Amino acid sequence: MSKVELISDIFREVSRFVIGREEVIRLMMTALLSEGHILLEGPPGIGKTTLAKVFSQTIGGSFRRVQMTPDLLPADIIGTPYYDQSKGVWKLKKGPIFANVILVDELNRATPKTQAALLEAMQERQVTIEGKTLQLPRPFLVIATQIPYGGEGTYPLTDVQIDRFAFRLNLSYPEVEEEKLIISRIDELELPDVKAVVTPQEITILMDEVKEVKLAEPVKEYIVSIVNTIRNYREVRAGPSPRASIWLYKASRALAYMEGRDYVIPDDIKKLAEPVISHRVRLKLEYEAEGVSVEELIRRALEEVEVPKA
Repeated sequence: MSKVELISDIFREVSRFVIGREEVIRLMMTALLSEGHILLEGPPGIGKTTLAKVFSQTIGGSFRRVQMTPDLLPADIIGTPYYDQSKGVWKLKKGPIFANVILVDELNRATPKTQAALLEAMQERQVTIEGKTLQLPRPFLVIATQIPYGGEGTYPLTDVQIDRFAFRLNLSYPEVEEEKLIISRIDELELPDVKAVVTPQEITILMDEVKEVKLAEPVKEYIVSIVNTIRNYREVRAGPSPRASIWLYKASRALAYMEGRDYVIPDDIKKLAEPVISHRVRLKLEYEAEGVSVEELIRRALEEVEVPKA
């Protein structure tokens, strides 16, 4: 089976139980193959847990859901040593972070200290417990959600934490026809009979092959020009960090690979610009008050920056 057929099988199986979320599924595949993480924003009850669980089952991986609360401790996520009295030895109880796909629900309800426990895991794919470094499984994908409004019991994510996410997506309510289909199939969707179409080992092979996809020098310059153009807009208080350029580079390789190409084209960059850049930009307060959005600036940059010719 070709790599394109394998990826199509994953997409098809997830789509059987996740209705109307093609863009999100495609971005999850891109994140998985480029070894990035996703921040999802949107109202509760729109199927984020189902999406993450079905996706992990389709790739034959393990899934864990962590519900963030203000009293959750870092050890509740990464694990902690304990004393086994029956054997008289210290053992390690691994936390839910040791899974292939992690859904961290309502991340901004956790304290900054607990949020920070994810930093090492997301950046280095390892955790340190009592001075001992432990590698996390591969593939490893964190899908986090946050409450889209402030309030009692919430702690805003720091720029450092947000920057660790390769992508951000805003999910909306389903369309009318999609919602009708959801309620018509709810018994099946609540207990999905998901088939694993690949194994985690096969996914790691695909991940390594993604790194062989080439970017021509003009395409690399295109990435950097888009990011620098946004940084220099007068509306911008804090521009995208170099991680924006890095993830446009990494993610575009995965997107090209999913479409059966061994090279990146400018259209790959355009498709990924908003989910990669939008959460890395802070606007000046006066422009926020005027209703200017980061997405508008990204679209403006895509129009202004010269597209390299093939």
